[in-house]
Amino acid sequence: MADQPPNPQRRIKLRDGRYLAYKERGVSKDDAKFTIVLVHGFGSSKDMNFNVSQELVEEIGIYFVLYDRAGYGESDPNPKRSLKSEACDVQELADRLLIVSRFYLIGISMGSYTVWSCLKHIPQRLAGVAMVAPVANYRWPSIPKSLMKNDYRREVMKWAFWIANYFPGLLQWYVTQNMFPSTSMLEKNPIYFNDQDIEILKHTKGFPMLTKERLRERGVFETLRSDFLVAFGEWDFDPADLPDPFPSEPEKSLSSVHIWQGYEDKVMPFQLQRCLCRKLPWIKYHEVPKGGHLIVHYDGVCDAILKSLLLGEDLPMYRPKAMITEP
Repeated sequence: MADQPPNPQRRIKLRDGRYLAYKERGVSKDDAKFTIVLVHGFGSSKDMNFNVSQELVEEIGIYFVLYDRAGYGESDPNPKRSLKSEACDVQELADRLLIVSRFYLIGISMGSYTVWSCLKHIPQRLAGVAMVAPVANYRWPSIPKSLMKNDYRREVMKWAFWIANYFPGLLQWYVTQNMFPSTSMLEKNPIYFNDQDIEILKHTKGFPMLTKERLRERGVFETLRSDFLVAFGEWDFDPADLPDPFPSEPEKSLSSVHIWQGYEDKVMPFQLQRCLCRKLPWIKYHEVPKGGHLIVHYDGVCDAILKSLLLGEDLPMYRPKAMITEP
């Protein structure tokens, strides 16, 4: 995607005094048919790579706004970060940029909890949303115990949350010790990524905030810690209880909620996403057959995400057979 011409006002001031940094990409706002706010994930920033073809962006007229979530990149930290504050930041960003109509929202990985919060708190501002390789919180009451029983990730999350909450200093020391693998080795670890992901990481920067040098910075560590604690802490709502945000839209296919998940995702299992989507039939579920957690970087996937979200196109190759019901 091509950036817009340089804009000296790259930060907006929020009501609480914090500054939020952003960048614009795609076609100009005035010429756009669609406005999309992109929400980056854990350890990333507004400079994330959303691998969409420039031809598609120009053909259908998409204006993108990418921003640094609180504490990331050039945005000020929010000592009171919460589920609701994430949604409020998105709303204020849209207001300050004079986005008067409803906009689309796409959240990547951990950025999906911001999307869930927006569906809860500001659904009236949304034209449609997509979550790509979204995180799931094992504390959600709607997740059946049968799905969690043999899932090692639940125990990993449980202990990581406990240490991050009560012993942050110990956690920071642990992740910055020279005795542990380097970040590049960690990123290519098959425990977290499938073969396609590892191939992607050979040509992608990966997670710039997760290097040992950056993690030694107190501000960086605290941003990542607070983000993790909000994402995997107690929520004030269960996504499975949310009502359809677009119940009476005349063009139903163009006002919808989508989840995109890799079948081989080792960070968040596809079973959790399928379970949630069965409980919320208004979500359109798409599954990348050989996709890992980094499907946003795969060739063709972002184009498919946009065509489905904005144009209502449904590609059979991304429909999981186990969830297809016969007419």
